[in-house]
Amino acid sequence: MSSRSSDVEGRVATGTTVSAVGDADEVELARMGYKQELKRDLGLLQNFGVSFSIISVITGVPSLFLFGLNTGGPAVMVWGWIVVATFTMLVGLAMAEVCSAHPTSGGPYFWAAMLSKPQHAAFASWVTGWFNLLGQVAVTTGISFAVANFISTVATFQTDYTPTPGTTIGTYAAVLVAQGLINTFGVHLLRYLNNISVWWHAVGTTALVIAILAAAPSHQSAKFVFQTFIDNTGADGVGWSQRASPAYVVVIGILMAQYTLTGFDASAHMTEETHNAAVSGPIGIVMAIGVSAVLGWFLILGLLFSIQDLDSTVASPTGQPVAQIFLDTVGEKGAIVLMVIVIGSMFFCGTFSITSNSRMMYAFARDGGIPGHKFFHKVDMKRKSPVRTVWLACTLSFLLALPSLGSEVAFAAATSIATIGLYISYAIPIFLRVLNRASFKRGPFHLGPFSYPVALLAVVWIGFISIAFILPQENPVNSQTLNYAIVAVGIVVTYSLGFWFLSARKWFTGPVNQIAESMGIDVTNPGELERIERVESEKEKM
Repeated sequence: MSSRSSDVEGRVATGTTVSAVGDADEVELARMGYKQELKRDLGLLQNFGVSFSIISVITGVPSLFLFGLNTGGPAVMVWGWIVVATFTMLVGLAMAEVCSAHPTSGGPYFWAAMLSKPQHAAFASWVTGWFNLLGQVAVTTGISFAVANFISTVATFQTDYTPTPGTTIGTYAAVLVAQGLINTFGVHLLRYLNNISVWWHAVGTTALVIAILAAAPSHQSAKFVFQTFIDNTGADGVGWSQRASPAYVVVIGILMAQYTLTGFDASAHMTEETHNAAVSGPIGIVMAIGVSAVLGWFLILGLLFSIQDLDSTVASPTGQPVAQIFLDTVGEKGAIVLMVIVIGSMFFCGTFSITSNSRMMYAFARDGGIPGHKFFHKVDMKRKSPVRTVWLACTLSFLLALPSLGSEVAFAAATSIATIGLYISYAIPIFLRVLNRASFKRGPFHLGPFSYPVALLAVVWIGFISIAFILPQENPVNSQTLNYAIVAVGIVVTYSLGFWFLSARKWFTGPVNQIAESMGIDVTNPGELERIERVESEKEKM
């Protein structure tokens, strides 16, 4: 008990009374059992900006545009976006309500513990934390690997350069290092980069769409954009619509939309650095989804209407249909400018993904949830940043991309892993909110009578997509076309459950609030912690 208590000591607000702090956010954080260690200097706009930058429609849509064209085509891309955006908003609203009640960097894994019955809190927290960690790492992989892909593509313009899987991996490593350095030495600049990122995404996306629509020699018909169904999922010419059903293609084809509209839990992970967190965090989640949904649909329509020749766009020698659309509409020099806009957006997106990822890992390590937690939960006191988990996030993201060296569908698999991992970690606390709704204490942001139906629909939707995105995406299935999302998810399930029953259940007790309550500690009275530790120390001596 004493070793665990020493960990608690580092997290419970001690040394001064909470009332002396005079900060409502710090009082709320202390109520949940933590002391203020991260620098709290973000406002609503910055909190929204982190999630908006990580959702980054100008990252997700171009990254999976080829996948979308081949897996359902324009009709699924356009109408699937609307359906996915609607259900994602329900998920966001349900999460926002929980975030308002528990605004902490731990996000979903902390919520799972708070919304469980005490005897199940540690297990719920453990499983949720590992799924969230998987999703966080995979989404960083998907984003920053897309940066490397697009840098490799633009490098072929006006040159004879030919990218290979090896050079792309090398570029990817350089991108991660640059983003890691920004999160290490440029922490004080993040709020300013955040503001730049919001405007870069909003203005850049709008300017890009206007440019290609205005410059396009011709435009596709409304029938093509809104009604054309395409199935190019067959590596041997026989797609899933023939082998199974067109409905199967529609289901797996919504990955582009759902992957893009992912990562809004970043607003929750940044709440310990946000003023008025119980309100700003939830609003940041909802705003990010809403603005991204509208901007993303605008981007999809602009790109589809600007396609000059579908076959040459899909089979573009650049490997990126979006790059081919740029070349066909604004020419090579104009395409370079538009690619810089896209790559800049992607880089911002990846940078803030690592920011969010490192905060989640820091919070999980703070509660003993990951191997080496005593090492990784340290905060760089000079920079007020969890530098060690920044580089842990970069390392794990790099490792997850290595299958791309030998798999044709590795990138799509990484996006599937990100989507499944994050959304399962969203679903668990939302489901527990439904299951134990009688004991749920609302925060200042809540849905009133709509709370229960919204949460229920959110859980059902997440259950659906979690099954959909582990399904094979290309036919026939072989070592090159295997959707290895099921392998990665299986590893996390096996590790988290296996390690829990073999070891973790004996020592992982969940977030400190649960520990404090079980020990009879009033976290708003620091003297209580010292008293409990003295009692435990005397017991051990006896």
